[in-house]
Amino acid sequence: MDHTKKETNRPPYGILAVLMIGAFIAFLNNTLLNIALPSIMKDLDVVASTVQWLTTGFMLVNGILIPTTAFLIQKYSVRRLFLVAMGLFTVGTIIAGIAHTFPILLAGRMVQASGTAIMMPLLMNVMLVSFPIEKRGTAMGIFGLILMSAPAIGPTLSGWIVEHYDWRMLFHFVTPIAAVIFLSGVLLLKDKKEKVDIRLETFSLLLSSVGFGGLLYGFSSAGNRGWDSPHVFLALIAGAIALVWFILRQLRQESPMLNFRIFKYPMFSLSSAITMVLNMAMFSGMLLLPIYVQTIRGISPFDAGLMLLPGAILMSLMSPITGRLFDKFGGRILAIVGLAITTITTYYLSTLTFDTTYTYLMILHAIRMLGISMVMMPVSTNGLNQLPARFYPHGTAMNNTLNQVSGAIGTALLVTVMSNRTETYAEEMAADAMKHAAGQPTAAALAEMKQQIAMKAMLEGINDAFFVATFIAAVSLILAFFIKRATPAEDTITEQPSHNRM
Repeated sequence: MDHTKKETNRPPYGILAVLMIGAFIAFLNNTLLNIALPSIMKDLDVVASTVQWLTTGFMLVNGILIPTTAFLIQKYSVRRLFLVAMGLFTVGTIIAGIAHTFPILLAGRMVQASGTAIMMPLLMNVMLVSFPIEKRGTAMGIFGLILMSAPAIGPTLSGWIVEHYDWRMLFHFVTPIAAVIFLSGVLLLKDKKEKVDIRLETFSLLLSSVGFGGLLYGFSSAGNRGWDSPHVFLALIAGAIALVWFILRQLRQESPMLNFRIFKYPMFSLSSAITMVLNMAMFSGMLLLPIYVQTIRGISPFDAGLMLLPGAILMSLMSPITGRLFDKFGGRILAIVGLAITTITTYYLSTLTFDTTYTYLMILHAIRMLGISMVMMPVSTNGLNQLPARFYPHGTAMNNTLNQVSGAIGTALLVTVMSNRTETYAEEMAADAMKHAAGQPTAAALAEMKQQIAMKAMLEGINDAFFVATFIAAVSLILAFFIKRATPAEDTITEQPSHNRM
């Protein structure tokens, strides 16, 4: 049954405008927080492996909720879903803004995430059904220009706010804007939805939550507890079992919550694999660079944000260009060139020193963003283009789920690498320093030596994490050579209804 396809001559620009503004403020909120992580670590007295939960926890909630959006998009109107999403995001922003302990801040972020989880698949689905395939690249490019302008202004704005005000002002700044967008949705969105007789199966939702949530929790906890902790490996085992059960259950259902049969379309499967692997590598720069420039180099939050600005602007400006190039040439050449650039620049980020210049970092980051901008939207659009229209809600939900899961796993993996290698280097350097120390060092000399060792060890740990990210990016590059230009496939994948329940 097709609940998504709309025969329209003119795209619903009013609805798209409101949705894009809502998605923009959600994206802006994420980029605002990255620069503030070191300040939050200091103010709330938490370590890097703990503060990363503000990013990983956000993605965990997205990974749990996004699989339900295929059902929600078919069941409810765009207006209702947007208002629920924007309302949750606004409430979460208020909670985070008044937080004076880390658990409350994390709770606020998770409420924000529950709104964002609905927002992005909803917008992507409206885009897919509003534009014909030959204009989709350009439309997605304009969409990317608007959304990528958030990373362009976010870090610099965040740096200025953190430098002059408390980090909570980041949330106070977003709250009134989110409230205005919510009210605009109430007044401007008037679409109606036919009553659809489908329901969300509770047990499938439970399996999905345990599956995706268990995997994300396991990977995220490894940084704090270590891979040999029962909390880690039991969560990973439970998550893997639940996820396999969830997939098998969906394949047996007449109206699955998330339709895994879409992976029978080869270009969609390939695009999913490439974007997942690239996401894992991409989050290294978003998380590790702010820690390096502020904690190790002592660069102010504002200057750290300014350093990331050219790359974000370049990525934003490239979005409509890559959209047009995609419509003309397809995604293969764009992905190969973009991933080659990303892999090379990620390697150079693994050679950071105490003397790496500010200008060098700015240029290297900008080139890396150029590479990433040539990959994400074209590859995703190419994969979605192969799906029949009735699978659009499932395709967008699956893409967003996999992006969140891979981003969370990548973040957790790279922070774990950084934390473990930092600890190893610190122990080796401390033993070596004590071996070569002349006599018994004074308390002041010992404190200074510990500080130097801590900074040097963290630098080496960050370099090792970027080196791992280089190999991850290289995997995406290899996969890109198999991309072919996708056209809408015939709807040959039929549902196989069964009333058997596992």
